[in-house]
This record gives sequence, C-alpha cells and structure tokens, in this order.
Amino acid sequence: MVVSQTTLPPAVTNTTVIQDMTVTPVIPLSTTPGCSAFNVSTCEPCAPGSQYDNNTLLCACCPNPGLCLFPGACLPCATGFFQPLAGQQRCLPCSRGFYTNFTGSPLCHACPPGSFSNNTGSETCTSCSPGSFTSQRSSTSCSPCAAGTFCNMTGCAQCPLCPGGSEALQSGARGCTPCRPGMHKPPHQTMCQICSTGFYQVHWGQEDCDICPENHYCPSPDVTPILCPNDAFCPAGSLGPGYCMETFFRKAGDTCELAPVTISLLVIGGGVALLFIILLVVRRRRETEGELAVARAPLLGKERPQGRYYGIPGDAEPVYAGW
Repeated sequence: MVVSQTTLPPAVTNTTVIQDMTVTPVIPLSTTPGCSAFNVSTCEPCAPGSQYDNNTLLCACCPNPGLCLFPGACLPCATGFFQPLAGQQRCLPCSRGFYTNFTGSPLCHACPPGSFSNNTGSETCTSCSPGSFTSQRSSTSCSPCAAGTFCNMTGCAQCPLCPGGSEALQSGARGCTPCRPGMHKPPHQTMCQICSTGFYQVHWGQEDCDICPENHYCPSPDVTPILCPNDAFCPAGSLGPGYCMETFFRKAGDTCELAPVTISLLVIGGGVALLFIILLVVRRRRETEGELAVARAPLLGKERPQGRYYGIPGDAEPVYAGW
C-alpha cells in the first residue's frame, strides 16, 4: 500500500472560515508563521505507519509533536521501517530477520524459511544460496547443508538426503556424486558402502549389490564375476574357487571323494594299527605272567618238615592255591 502525500501551500495569515472546522483567532506565533488562521483543537495524531512531518507548516501550529491538522500532513514510513503507534515523530527500522516492502507499514514481517536478513531496516529478505538452508522464520543467516545432504537451488528450507546410489561427502554440497563401482547406497543412508564379501557391482550409482552367481567367484566387489575352473567348486557368493585336497581327494560332481591312493593308505594304516594293538596285548599279557612268576618264587623255595599234612607227604611240592 502506497500512501500519497499532498504538498500543501503555506497557511494563510488572515482569519478564514473552513467547512466543518471552528475558526477562532489565535495569537500569532513568531516562530510558526500562519498559525493564526487555525484552531489547534483540530490537531490529530499521525496514524500508525506514519511519522510527524516537520516541514509541513500546518503541523507547526500543534503544540505537541506528532500531531497534525489532517492525515496528509504526516509522512508514511518508508520501506524497511514501521511504526505501530499513533502520534509518533519517527519510524523504526525493522529488526534483523524482519522486513517490510511497502510504505506506511505498522509492522514488519518475519523472513520466511529459506531466507534471512542480517541488517536492520531491510526492505526484503535474501534467499539462502545453493548448498545452504534455514528452516526457521526470522533467520539472520543460513547454515550449510550437512554431509550426505544437498541443495541445488536458492531458498532451501531443508536439505534433502542424496538419492539412492549417490552421496555428498562434504558439507554445503550443491549436488550429489554417484557411488563408484564396488559400492552402493540405499536411499535412507547418507554415505556409499562397499559391497559385502561375495557380492559385486560394476556400475556407477547403484542402490544395492548383486551376489556372485553360482559357478563363478568374485575376488573384488568392483570386477565382473570370474568363471570357476573345472576342478574347483564355486557356490553362489564365492570369494574364490575351492579345490579338493590334491592327491588325497578328487572332485566328483558337487563334492569331493577319496582318491584311490587315499583308500590304499587307509587300508594299510588300519592294518598297521591292528597289528600294533595285537602286539600291545601280547606284551601286556607277558608282563602279567612275569609278575605272577615272581610272586610264586618265595612259595616254591620254602622248606617244610618231613611229615604228612592233610594226607600229602611233607616233602611233596607245594600246590599253588592262587594267593
């Protein structure tokens, strides 16, 4: 809203009748020419959004500053300034974070999210530059976007996450870079991640990795799967080929089986083990018999008097009873 101001001629010096106004002669003031033509009771305070005009002669007749004979004698506040009260001599500048873009404003407006004002008396707010944002009203500055987020235009109120398959490694990013081969990033994450073991990805800017297919192996997540050798095993997700133990095992379909030489060695080893057990048993038995012979020796060498004991001659050989 623009309020126009009418330039008024100097007040008359003679007594004049004006419609709807009581005219009373007053004592002329030496410092306020033309005041004898008007009644000071018609003075009114300047409306909110305006200020007292010291250059208007008609206003000089009012005893109190900030009062005028009619609204045209008040100046509207310029853009960037405001006045919420009536009868004021001057307008106030808008605070930092606020603005007003029209004259005669009784208030200032807060800068909307995505913009700021760091000076007083601002007519407009400045939009945040790409790579920065502010989500608050009446902001005095913008903040850089955090790592993993970006803003590619002016006036961002929020910095969104980089889309899936892309990332922003530094703060204040204006755009996102795609994930390298061997890496991936789901939409809800902030940074690209290396593919897990047994997975691969050979393209740029992917959201996920692919498992290494069967009969192939993937030594690195950024290379194409390699075909498995004929004498090796490569199940899905293989990091490298798996081989049967040479000489002792051989590949048979999807498994390893014993080689003939391994079977022969097992038979020979079993025979040797059985023979060893037999020899150990025989040796143990001989040792037991030797211990019994030593225990019998004192009984066999003991002399007995001649005679008969229990119907047996005294000089007869003793009989071992097992004790």
